[in-house]
Amino acid sequence: MQESDYIWHKAELYGGEGEARERRLSVDEEDGSSSLVVEFLTDWGRPAGVHHADTEWYVLEGEMNYGGTVFTAGGYLQAPKGVVADWIKFTKGTRVLHFREYGDAGYDAGAERWSTCRDDEQVTTEQTTDRDFDPVPTAGPMPGLVIKYLHIDAVSGFYTRLVRANEGWADHRLAHNPCYEEAYQTSGLMTYNFGTISEGSYFFRPARIKHGHFVSLDGGAVWLLRSDGELTNWYTYNEWVRWGGDAVNYGKAEHWTKSTFDLATRPTWRTEHDLKILNNSVEFQLSQGCKAEPYVPWGFGVDHSAEGFDMSRYTAADNVLTPGPTSELQIFPDAPEPIISSLPVRSKSHGDWDGDGM
Repeated sequence: MQESDYIWHKAELYGGEGEARERRLSVDEEDGSSSLVVEFLTDWGRPAGVHHADTEWYVLEGEMNYGGTVFTAGGYLQAPKGVVADWIKFTKGTRVLHFREYGDAGYDAGAERWSTCRDDEQVTTEQTTDRDFDPVPTAGPMPGLVIKYLHIDAVSGFYTRLVRANEGWADHRLAHNPCYEEAYQTSGLMTYNFGTISEGSYFFRPARIKHGHFVSLDGGAVWLLRSDGELTNWYTYNEWVRWGGDAVNYGKAEHWTKSTFDLATRPTWRTEHDLKILNNSVEFQLSQGCKAEPYVPWGFGVDHSAEGFDMSRYTAADNVLTPGPTSELQIFPDAPEPIISSLPVRSKSHGDWDGDGM
């Protein structure tokens, strides 16, 4: 979704003085976990105390003062729940990303450290603009992706990081993961299988939902990305979905079937620049000895749903698979397949979706 599509609410920030409003990017009403954009309409602050949730602040613009240390755009703070946090202040007009995980918005001013906290759980702060991005450990689909790790939980593996996709970085495949991912784009421009993503774009994607066909455009793009466990990418290409049924009181035929291939926009919405970069990703994969085929726009070439299995053999879900494991496939032999998702979770996309990626 695009942040600007969402309405403002009075900010749920207990124990402080001042006025603020928030946009609720995503909320888990069962445990209180929330991902928010907060804008301070006046100077705002609260005394030292204890959060009821693992809490993070990331400054988009303006100023955050934590215990006497001033942070500007790019300033970051993580406070585990139950750990004493120092006093904090935000100046009028400051905009921040605010995350609460595994707890509600409660805050106990003056409280002591919870006995349940691990010894290694401490408040983390950083002015992230003071250090450079690091190359990712492996190149992935192609070189050009760099990161800054901001916080990693030593037990759960939950992490927050900044990710920059340099201009010209792409991935022609789809990925799904064993953990959830959420991200907010702080700058830049990209396209992917659900359309265009620009500054202020956000997604929350549960585990195993596939995503991809990324193309980083002019100037590259930067995301603040969070995940509730160690991230592993399981890749799919030549992807397809086909569905059908027997009509009762509509349409021109009793039995019908369609695939996402049938939904494709023709001519493609992908630009020549997009297609060139996506095929650069293919060429890099081939140079590394990986299995890859030239990328063609969605709805062109072969409808893989028509060749994906032999319908004459279909009696159960486990006997429609076509053989052909590769050495690359054997890296994660027990990994589950993706879960079907037709649109991003909580989506109100500025882009157009035409079945690409499904």
